[in-house]
Amino acid sequence: MAWLEFFINQGLPLTLVAVGYFVGRGLEMRHYASIKARERELQSIVALNTRYAPEGVQVAGMKVVSGSVVVSSDYFKTFVAGFRNLVGGRFRGYESLLERARREALLRMKQQAQDQGCRLIIGVRFLTTTVAGSQTPSVEVMAYGTAIRQA
Repeated sequence: MAWLEFFINQGLPLTLVAVGYFVGRGLEMRHYASIKARERELQSIVALNTRYAPEGVQVAGMKVVSGSVVVSSDYFKTFVAGFRNLVGGRFRGYESLLERARREALLRMKQQAQDQGCRLIIGVRFLTTTVAGSQTPSVEVMAYGTAIRQA
């Protein structure tokens, strides 16, 4: 019975952390591969943070477009971040979480523009919000802008 108590107290939490690491890492790598493939597909859609369309662009129509995503951290990153809180420093795991969320939101916005026949988006802005009520850190990122249909 001592080995069972030891496993429940020590082995099980370590096993869950290890499973969280490998599963989370695999899902993150798969998401990055999806992002890279869609970035290649949508590279012809230009997204600018400028207020006005570039000189020489003939505007035939405009439409507000947006892309939104909620991404959550895995338990392993949350576990490691707990240690980082003790000593300070960069949260690299959370940085990659925000990077993926921004890129995903931008891709969804570009896809919406492409679906409407637009190849240019101006006034691109990002909003970031933390999602409360979750045990793992979650973030919502929204990208929005004005899609321009060219004449």
